[in-house]
Amino acid sequence: MKTSNILFLFFIALSINISCSAQPDKNNVNTEVKTGDHVEVFYFHSSRRCETCKAVEEVSKTSIAELYGETVSFTGYNLDEPEAAKKAEELEVSGQTLLIVSGDTKINITNDGFLYARINPEKLKQIIKGKIDPLI
Repeated sequence: MKTSNILFLFFIALSINISCSAQPDKNNVNTEVKTGDHVEVFYFHSSRRCETCKAVEEVSKTSIAELYGETVSFTGYNLDEPEAAKKAEELEVSGQTLLIVSGDTKINITNDGFLYARINPEKLKQIIKGKIDPLI
């Protein structure tokens, strides 16, 4: 009985992890940095969202506003809407993604977002700052 409970809990945890991180790991796509380009941050999500998905958007949006004001833009897109699907295709995004874009430079920090948004939002803020500062 005890073993079956542990296996059941493991299965639930694994299911949640897979559903919230179905995007393949593409960290630091095109890391060639060109300074002086406008920096934009995009968060792509679906209509069905868990608490972590919502936290990634909120922490990212708030952090960017606090750190950069209007210098860096943040846009959230629901992939279930036609406009978002078009933007996702343009940026070569196929699922939930937190993406920093400056010119030809694309930095995918989705894994960091899902790892830290709820348990350590300050750490996510520092990661965002560390990735954006060299681009400005």
